[in-house]
Amino acid sequence: MTSKPTSSGSRLPTLRDALHRAQVSVTVLAVGLVGLVLTVMGLVALRAYAEHNTGLIARSMLYTVEASVVFHDGPAARDALALIATTEGVGTAVVFDTDGLVLAQWSRPPDTSLAWIQQPFERIFTPPPIVTPIVHRGHTVGTLLLTSHPGSMLAFLLKGVAGVLACLLASAMLARAIARRTFEDIVEPLRNLAHVAHAVRNERAFGVRLPPAEIAELNALGEDFNALLDELQAWQSQLQHENAKLAHKAAHDSLTGLPNRAHFEERLEQAIRDATVLHQRVAVLFIDSDRFKEINDQQGHASGDAVLIHTAARVRNLLRESDLVARLGGDEFAVMLAPVRDTDTARRLAEAILESMRKPIRLPGGTEAVSSLSIGIAVYPDHATNVRDLFDAADAAMYGAKRLGGDSQASAQATPAAPTLPPYSKEMSS
Repeated sequence: MTSKPTSSGSRLPTLRDALHRAQVSVTVLAVGLVGLVLTVMGLVALRAYAEHNTGLIARSMLYTVEASVVFHDGPAARDALALIATTEGVGTAVVFDTDGLVLAQWSRPPDTSLAWIQQPFERIFTPPPIVTPIVHRGHTVGTLLLTSHPGSMLAFLLKGVAGVLACLLASAMLARAIARRTFEDIVEPLRNLAHVAHAVRNERAFGVRLPPAEIAELNALGEDFNALLDELQAWQSQLQHENAKLAHKAAHDSLTGLPNRAHFEERLEQAIRDATVLHQRVAVLFIDSDRFKEINDQQGHASGDAVLIHTAARVRNLLRESDLVARLGGDEFAVMLAPVRDTDTARRLAEAILESMRKPIRLPGGTEAVSSLSIGIAVYPDHATNVRDLFDAADAAMYGAKRLGGDSQASAQATPAAPTLPPYSKEMSS
């Protein structure tokens, strides 16, 4: 699901981007707050632990240096201080005698590698020095001054910070994995919805459907959208069916089911264009019933309709697939033969039509009647070079057949300017 540009040219963030930012922000904020709270609590606990530990070290040193102080043995006192201070987090240990003079002293060498952070850390978090009297048999024989070393606390703090950062990194990676799964569950159905909506809008693909989603609300949305597509598809099918029916009605005669005059002229015009390119002939047979008016007036409209229906069926059964028969109106029909070899081929078909109509037609009342035809023949380009002139020539020839007494055929007169076509190939034959 790509972002789309706004009117100002900038691109809007996608839902995936928004969810990703929200997920990462919440994770970092939550882990950061938890890490901060734990660090502060750890520092407070660490300071209390350092004070308590310094007190314990001081009591241990009192017992160790007591004898040395009593005998005023400075080297022994210093060795006693070093014995304990080197293994504990002691910064400085000083023993004073009763006069306040330094009897022994031990100091931890400074660590220059962390001096830049150790000094401010020492000022903030190092517990205050401990001053404890050295008592022997109820008498104070000296004083012990002890300060803790901030290095151990700093090392502990750095380990804690490293642990918090590691926890933050692990939480971010876990959040990313969870977010990716969430993205797939949320973004993928919405992406599918967008794709389907795009296909329906631009390609009218009403047959596509959304797959099930893992989240209940998105799955319900997909089912409702699919149901809407079902209705749209049904409406489209019904609309197409209605349009097809209307188009058929507009181009066909409702009684005989044959194409009407407008559709016939359209097909004839196309056939003439093709024949011009391919150097072929097109024949038009103009057909008129000889006894239709008599049967319709004497035996009723139902009988007249039966004559028209049987006439249309008999003519249609004699034609090829490439040919066309239409009802022009009333008892007039027209046949288009495309392509046709010559006028003789059209005459043979006209004779076959006349022969088929010599058989009686059964009328609705149980009676029978014979309705003969008069057929006029005109061929493109022998008799005319356009649709109107070809119709007029065939119509005139039909009236010539009428004058012969009906149940006959007649061909139009060739025009003096009719072009000469090459010999008709076998592929042009019926």
